[in-house]
Amino acid sequence: MDIMRKMLAAKIHRATVTQANVDYEGSIALSYKLVEAAQLLPYEAVQVWNITSGSRFETYTIVNPEDTKDICVNGAAAHLVKPGDLVIIARFVWLAEGECKNFQPRIVFVDADNKIKTIQNTETKIKQLTPH
Repeated sequence: MDIMRKMLAAKIHRATVTQANVDYEGSIALSYKLVEAAQLLPYEAVQVWNITSGSRFETYTIVNPEDTKDICVNGAAAHLVKPGDLVIIARFVWLAEGECKNFQPRIVFVDADNKIKTIQNTETKIKQLTPH
């Protein structure tokens, strides 16, 4: 039996929340450019880590068809953020252990206006552990 590991597949790093709307079914609305850059799908589950407050939650993505800097957290999760908060938006994937060694998560770095600065595929580095 092959062991499965949960690996970071992609993240949008240090994005700025621009809106929080409790009167919505739930989700995080992102520009299509960010969704595309992070290789996310509409309605895909993501974890959101609030750098400013330390709160964490899971929701799903919806795509804003406009080219906008807005990142809006909706529904109950809107109680966990406020405009101006910095967040990391991450998605994970389950991989067979043999696939993990060469796996490269996609990291999208954004500026204070949520515009993409750089995109990196970060190589997984596994060191040989030696017994103590």
